[in-house]
This record gives sequence, C-alpha cells and structure tokens, in this order.
Amino acid sequence: MTHAIYTASIPVFQQMLGGLKEVLRKAEAHATDKKIDPNALLQARLFPDMFPLLRQVQVASDFAKSVSARLAGVDVPKLEDKEQTFAELQARIDTVLAFVGGLDAARFENATTREIVTQAGTPKEKRFTGQSYLFNYGLPHFFFHTTTAYAILRHNGVEVGKKDYIGSF
Repeated sequence: MTHAIYTASIPVFQQMLGGLKEVLRKAEAHATDKKIDPNALLQARLFPDMFPLLRQVQVASDFAKSVSARLAGVDVPKLEDKEQTFAELQARIDTVLAFVGGLDAARFENATTREIVTQAGTPKEKRFTGQSYLFNYGLPHFFFHTTTAYAILRHNGVEVGKKDYIGSF
C-alpha cells in the first residue's frame, strides 16, 4: 500500500531532482559551447548575500534526502558538500535519487503523525508532525533551492525553461 506522505514526497523529490539534473546538464553544455569557465556558473548568485549555484544544489539535495529519511524513520545519510564541478553535482543528485528511490513506501505508514525534531542550523530545536514537516517546512525549502538554482542559470543566459525545471513525470 502506498501512503499519502510517501506519494506527496518521494515522487516529487525524484521528479524535481531529475529536472535539476537536466538544468545542470544544459548549464554545463552552455559553458562549453560559449567557452565560459564552468566556475563562473557554479559560483554565480542572484545577489551577494545568497548562496551560489553550487550551494543551492547541495542544499536542495540535502532537503530531499533529509526530509525523506526523517519521514521514513531512518538515519539521514551524510554527504560531505565537497562538490566543485557539474559532474560532481550530478553524482550527488544521483546518490540522493538512489537513496530516496530505495525507501520502501511501507516505512511511511505512520509518517503523517511521526514526530520530527530538527535544529536547522540553530541551537533552537523545532518540532513537527510528519505532515507539517513535509508541507510547511521540507517542501517549501526544497522548492526554494531548486527554483533558485534554475533562476541563477536562467539569469546567466542558460537556455532552460519550465519543462526543464519541472522534469519528467
């Protein structure tokens, strides 16, 4: 039996990370075709106080894996945030896709009411039910970072559109 929280999370993460992979593929091809140093795109930001593309992708993938793990009641896998190239970002997304794709839907049986406790980079912990964690915290953050990664590349002339961002479903 597929559980509602599983259906509202895992396929969404898979679809959007697939879109992010395609956007990154087009960005790398753009850099090659236009003879642009790939680092110019990887370090690009929309505003000086925002994360660059590279970090946006890392954080988006972190949300996909950590939200999925917590909802499934398993340990969150650790990634080291050492990526410096498009290929390394692609490999990171592949790792996260393999992880979320390997989570059995049965693990999400009690996810709606499961207590989720996070610290989100601050000393103050936050407590959620699984449902509020997914819909009010996890998905909004995930979409923010995937959208910002797309916007950085679009702003820098990479020819991507909504179909690339959305991915296949």
